[in-house]
Amino acid sequence: MAKHEFQTEVGQLLQLMTHSLYSNKEIFIRELVSNASDAIDKLNYTRLTEDNLKEKFKDYQGEINIKLDTKDKSITISDNGIGMNEEDLISSIGTIAKSGTKSFVESLSGDAKKDSNLIGQFGVGFYSVFMVASQVDVISKKAGEDQAYKWSSDGSGSFELSPCTKDENGTVIYIKLKDDEVDDYTSKIRVETIVKKYSNHIAYPIFLNYEEEVTEELSEDDKKAGKEPKKSIEKKREQINEATALWTQPKAKLKAEDYNEFYKTISHDSEDPMAYVHTKAEGVNNYTTLFYIPKVAPMDMYRVDYQPGVKLYVKRVFITDDEKELLPTYLRFVRGIIDSEDLPLNVSREILQENKIMANIKQASIKKILGEIKKLAKDEEKYKDFIAQYNRPLKEGVYQDYTNKEAILELVRYKSTNDKDKMTSLADYKDRASTEQKAIFYIVGDDEKVLRNSPLLEAYKKNNIEVLILDDKEIDEVITPSIGTYKDWEFKDITSCEPPKVEQSEEEQKEVEEKFKSIIEKIQGVLGENVKEVKTTSRLSDSPSCVVKDPNDPMAQMAAMMKAMGQEVPESAPILEINPDHQIVKSLNGCADDDMIETISWLLLDQAKMAEGMEIKDPVSFTQRLNKVMAKAL
Repeated sequence: MAKHEFQTEVGQLLQLMTHSLYSNKEIFIRELVSNASDAIDKLNYTRLTEDNLKEKFKDYQGEINIKLDTKDKSITISDNGIGMNEEDLISSIGTIAKSGTKSFVESLSGDAKKDSNLIGQFGVGFYSVFMVASQVDVISKKAGEDQAYKWSSDGSGSFELSPCTKDENGTVIYIKLKDDEVDDYTSKIRVETIVKKYSNHIAYPIFLNYEEEVTEELSEDDKKAGKEPKKSIEKKREQINEATALWTQPKAKLKAEDYNEFYKTISHDSEDPMAYVHTKAEGVNNYTTLFYIPKVAPMDMYRVDYQPGVKLYVKRVFITDDEKELLPTYLRFVRGIIDSEDLPLNVSREILQENKIMANIKQASIKKILGEIKKLAKDEEKYKDFIAQYNRPLKEGVYQDYTNKEAILELVRYKSTNDKDKMTSLADYKDRASTEQKAIFYIVGDDEKVLRNSPLLEAYKKNNIEVLILDDKEIDEVITPSIGTYKDWEFKDITSCEPPKVEQSEEEQKEVEEKFKSIIEKIQGVLGENVKEVKTTSRLSDSPSCVVKDPNDPMAQMAAMMKAMGQEVPESAPILEINPDHQIVKSLNGCADDDMIETISWLLLDQAKMAEGMEIKDPVSFTQRLNKVMAKAL
C-alpha cells in the first residue's frame, strides 16, 4: 500500500470542503452520480472504437447503483462504466489538473455562499463528498485491464493507493458518513428525493439498494390466537430516476426547473444558468442541441488550455467532451449538448473538423445561441449582467466570425461619453448622432478614467459628438480597427483622425500658423526625434497640448496587425499639437528665455503623454522641470 500526499491545492480545497463551504451538502450525490454517468458515457464510446472491447461489451448496458447501509453508517455509489487504473486515480483525484487551480484556491475567501458557487463553477465536485464523509474508499477497475485499485482517504492531507480485487470494470465509491450525517444520507426517502431533484434526467438507470423491515401478515385465526407476527429484513432494489436523456424529451414536457437541474449536472455549477436554448432539427440534418449560458463566466475562459463545455453525442452515444471545434472559441463559455443522428459512431477528431454535417450543425448552433443572446438583450437588467461576463468574447467574435459579424456587432456594448453609467449599442450610438455625422469615433486605452479626461475629447464634446470609450486596450486596439464599418459608418480612432471642424476661415488658420511658426520651430528643435511633428490645433479648448498618432505612418497602420500576431510593436514618435488659444502657449510664444522655452517644451510633451496614459521616458527630469517652473512662479 503506497501513501501519497495530495497536491497542495487539493489539500487546501479539502480543508475548505470539510468546513462545509457548499451551501447545501446534498449536492455531493449529484456530483458523484454525474461522474458515474460520464464514466458510462466513456465506456459506451470506447467499446465502439477499440477492437479489444467490442466483443466483450457488445451487449453492454450502463447503470448506476446507490446502496444505503444504516448499520454500517455508509452510502455507496457505484457504476459499471470505464473505470480507472492507478494512473487515472492519482491524476483524477489526487491532483486537480484543471487550469488555474492555484489562483482558484487563492480566490476562496471563507465566505460560504460565495465560495460554494466558485467551487461548483470550478468543477471539483468529487471533493464535495468530504463534507459528509469521515472516510472515502474508491475501488475501481478499468475496462480491458485485469488489475483493480483501491484509493482511500479521510480528506486530511494524504491518500493511500493499493492493488485490490474487483470482478467487473467500473467504480465503487464507499462513503463512511460522519455521525451527524447518517440519518440524512441513509434515509431512502431523502436520497430518492435528492436523485429525482438533481439527476432525474441522467440517461442511465439509477437503482436504490436498501434494506427494509417487513412484518409478516397474519391470518385472522392467528390474530385471534394472539400470535405475534414475524419480522424480517428484506433487500430491495428499485429504479428511482426516469433515465431519459433530457435533451431528447419534448420541450412541452419540460419545465424550467428540469432544464436548470440538468445544467447543474453537466456543468457542476451550483447556480441556475442565465439562459438556455433547446432545439430539435429535422430535415437535411437531424440533430438535437441544448445550450446553456452560465450566470458567471468559466474561470478558465481566458486560458489557452480552457476546457470546452459542449458534449457531442451520436444517437445518444457519448463521443467527446474535449473537442474545441464544436463551437467557435468566442462562444467557449457556452455549456451543453449536441446529439446528431447522422454522424458515424466512430467519428474521429479529424473527421469532425472536416465533416459537412458537423459544419452545418455548428453554423446553425451559432445562430441559435446568438439569437438567444439577442432575446436576452430585450431585458436591460439581464443583459447588463450578460455583458459584464461576456462582452469581451463577443468582441473576439467580431474579429473571428465574418459570417456572423453583423449579428455579433448588434450584441456588443460599449462605454461612451454619452453616459458613464450605461453602456451603448452601436445602433443606439448611430441613432443619437446628428444627421451630418458619418463615422463612429472611439478612443482606446487601459484606464477608463484617463480616457474620459483625455484632452483629445475636448473638440468632440464641444461639437456634441459622442465618442466610444474602449478601455480594454489589449483586445480593443486589435479588434476595433478590423471592424471596418457598421451600417456604412466607418470606425475612426480620434488619436489619429482629424478633429471636428471649427468655424475658422482658411485665412484665419494661415494667420494662426504664421503667428506661432517661430515657437513651433523652436519646440521642434528642442524635442527632436521624440516627436514626428509639432503643429497648432483647433481640437483643444481647455488643455495646452495633446499627442496624436500620424494616420499616414505605415508602422502605426501595421501596429494592430503585429499585435494580433503577438509581435512586438516598435514605438512611433507622436505628433505634438499645441493649443494657440491657451495662456501657456500664448506666453511661450512671446518668451525670449531659451532655457525656459526648452523646459516648457518638454513639459508640454510629457504632460500630454501622461494625459493619454502613456509612459514618459524620464520621470526624474520631468519632476525637475516642474519644480523649476514652480520655483520661478513663486
